[in-house]
Amino acid sequence: MMDAKPNSNTTVHIRPPRKWEVIDFRELKEYRDLFFFLVWRDIKVLYAQTVMGFAWAILNPLIQIVIFSIIFGKVARLDTDGIPYLLFSTVAIIPWAYMSEAMTRSSQSLVSGQGMLGKVYFPRLIFPVTPVLAKLVDFAISLILLVAIMAYYRITPTWNLLLLPFLILLMMMVPAGIGFWLSALAIRFRDVQFAMPFVIRMLIYSAPILYTASSIPDSYRMIYSLNPIVAVIEGFRACLLGTPVPWEFVLPGAVVAILLMVSGAMYFRKMERVFVDVI
Repeated sequence: MMDAKPNSNTTVHIRPPRKWEVIDFRELKEYRDLFFFLVWRDIKVLYAQTVMGFAWAILNPLIQIVIFSIIFGKVARLDTDGIPYLLFSTVAIIPWAYMSEAMTRSSQSLVSGQGMLGKVYFPRLIFPVTPVLAKLVDFAISLILLVAIMAYYRITPTWNLLLLPFLILLMMMVPAGIGFWLSALAIRFRDVQFAMPFVIRMLIYSAPILYTASSIPDSYRMIYSLNPIVAVIEGFRACLLGTPVPWEFVLPGAVVAILLMVSGAMYFRKMERVFVDVI
């Protein structure tokens, strides 16, 4: 945290955060210009010198949707509770693509930005949050694909659509919380970089992206509901397709997402003082 004395020769005092502080929003507001610049840089650099540009934001999830629809919809014929598999997988893969990309980039944000850490002071929390916000552009563009497929199947909006802002916020909290934890760990243990592809592959099977949550045995549903990715995926399906909202998955997952983000921010602030020394 930074304090300044209001005189002609401004003196800057950098002090450690108070124990009860998780996220200093006032300090983040003071550095909002830098925050905006880093987010905008991530957006521009991602598709710089590419022929298709932002079209990749649609093509990447589209390829996954087509492959999953053929393998699991046509060949394996997994049960989807009566929902066409193309629609079933699209509603899940769009938010999953955002979360997986945001988690990966957030976990490596401090390592990739280590050149800035020792040169000037600014809230280090900006690093893992930047990819979470930057990837929202891809998510917004990929919604065009989702809307097109919903229109093809003539899905009409219901009152469940009012839950969409809450679900988008929940969708952002998951990679933010994991990003806080892993970015702080990646500074000391570079194994995180090599473990992330494996973790992402495992997580895709831990949530109802390829299958329905109703296929989980009742004896395991309590544990299963603690996965915040399950809350996001099942919530999106109910919100966009008009099916009953599975609160037994959404509420526990939301609580875990909040705990994950708060605990991750606390651990990040605790480790913040040693970042420069370790790098």
